[in-house]
Amino acid sequence: MSDATGSPAAQKRSAWSRLPIVHQLRQSIGLQRGMLIAGLTITTLFVLTAIFAPVLAPYGFSQLRGADGAFGAQQPPGGAHPLGTTVGGYDVLSRVLWGAQTALFVIVVAVLLSIFAGVFLGLVSGYFGGWLDRISVVVSDAVYAFPSLLLAIVISIVISGGKSNLIGGVLAAAISITVVFIPQYFRVIRAETVRIKAEAYVESARVLGAGSGRIMFRHVFRNATRTLPLILTLNSSEAILTLAGLGYLGFGIEPTAAAEWGYDLNKALSDVTSGIWWTSLFPGLAIVLVVLGITLVGESLNDLADPRLRGRRAVGQTAGVVAQTSVVPGGTLVAGPGGLGGREGAATHPTDGLEDRP
Repeated sequence: MSDATGSPAAQKRSAWSRLPIVHQLRQSIGLQRGMLIAGLTITTLFVLTAIFAPVLAPYGFSQLRGADGAFGAQQPPGGAHPLGTTVGGYDVLSRVLWGAQTALFVIVVAVLLSIFAGVFLGLVSGYFGGWLDRISVVVSDAVYAFPSLLLAIVISIVISGGKSNLIGGVLAAAISITVVFIPQYFRVIRAETVRIKAEAYVESARVLGAGSGRIMFRHVFRNATRTLPLILTLNSSEAILTLAGLGYLGFGIEPTAAAEWGYDLNKALSDVTSGIWWTSLFPGLAIVLVVLGITLVGESLNDLADPRLRGRRAVGQTAGVVAQTSVVPGGTLVAGPGGLGGREGAATHPTDGLEDRP
């Protein structure tokens, strides 16, 4: 009889089930699964909107005129502008869609840069220790103690010089967020590296003659970075809030360079008191939904990474199933056709029902 688990189809299903998101979906249960699915749905819509913004947006992010002439400022929703126009005469729907592209670009650049820098510094500092570790920890704690938004503002001013163009504005926002995130990755990777380098397999590799670089990147790195997806999702939502905060305070990106939700909220402040709600509602709603979706994914992954919470599914599946076993001298008592009760009632002598032994 052939082993079904060794077939190509079974191997393909097994490989598919081991994928990060699929594996977490299979582990989740009840409300936890609902939160994860909702977060993944919102996050996927955000990513697709950012990628296909040039196709979905009816106008350009800095377009002020159409085939019928100028759009006009503060036009209510309807007609050619389903979400209305801003005080500057921009189409709100187009600005919201193009803003998703800017947010995704800043998230990718900031998270990737902070991961590379934080992971490398954490590995080196935690593995070698000594004066390098002490200096790195002090600098990391000093940076981590600053309010993240204030630090991002200072770095943004230093990088862009107060000028918000496409390169200066987007990269200044991304790099400023990167500096804020590096201490978080550094602290996590350093703590894991200090713990892992004392494990037996690391000592064995050192005894066998493996160099420090090989041990760090082949043995320690793979085990120390298992929690990075959790931090990545949570930092992505924080990056959006930091970017929106920079734009809201006037350190964002000019509308002629790119669309940014925080900048649009800043320009819509005067509209709120005049009863013009659409210029601020939709950019703010976009920020809330995207942050909510990414946060739901991060919190769900964080719960699933906890062994105590991850075991709830196995407990729920086995709840109420009690094995009726009885241990007697000589082995386990197995019930006959009448069940355990019939077995016990039929046994009038300790040797009744047992086969004769030589």
